[in-house]
Amino acid sequence: MENQPKLSSSKEVIAYLSQQFPSCFIAEGEAKPLKIGIFQDLVERIPAEMSLSKTQLRSALRVYTSSWRYLYGIKAGATRVDLDGNACGTLEEQHVEHARQQLEEAKARVAAHRAKQRSEAKADETNKTERRPRKPTPRKPATPGVTNAESKPRKPKSDSRQPRAVEGKPVTDLSVLKVGQPIRVKAGLSAVEATVLEISKEGVRVQLASGLAMIVRPEHLQF
Repeated sequence: MENQPKLSSSKEVIAYLSQQFPSCFIAEGEAKPLKIGIFQDLVERIPAEMSLSKTQLRSALRVYTSSWRYLYGIKAGATRVDLDGNACGTLEEQHVEHARQQLEEAKARVAAHRAKQRSEAKADETNKTERRPRKPTPRKPATPGVTNAESKPRKPKSDSRQPRAVEGKPVTDLSVLKVGQPIRVKAGLSAVEATVLEISKEGVRVQLASGLAMIVRPEHLQF
């Protein structure tokens, strides 16, 4: 246990919890509703050698319980579980309704972001069409008695204006971000939509529309 690796991100903490308490924390697929007060149970059960702070643990639980796959599991008739997978009572109606609202709001943000991207792409395509340079006029045959200089057609003026791709506004200050905010993640020459899950010193943890969660450095984020 002396060489126990230190957990530095919420993703690593969740992976550890899924391995340590597999009957409670689910690594993939629909997650089970957690027992109320499970944070204190974790504080008592996690070995001191892990050097896992309460702040790290709270942050990881917040990320886990705000994920889509966890919110999908908060439904009528579902049973809460403790660290060993034992049933700890059914969900109350207010908790089910709250989870449903959170899920609908998250989906609405993603849908609005997609619609904005489609609108920007359409506007960009229209802009490119309007700025497309005209084809040069075909050269006319020389007229007898007219010098080459006089018969040489004028070159069409080149349009120096080049269409510019519509890009998102880069994120320069992490303090303006907040959990649940839609964001764009740059991937090569394009950007994909995502939702902010956590903001920490090692980067911003986001969740893509596909459900995949990852940590992204600020320079790869756009509004």
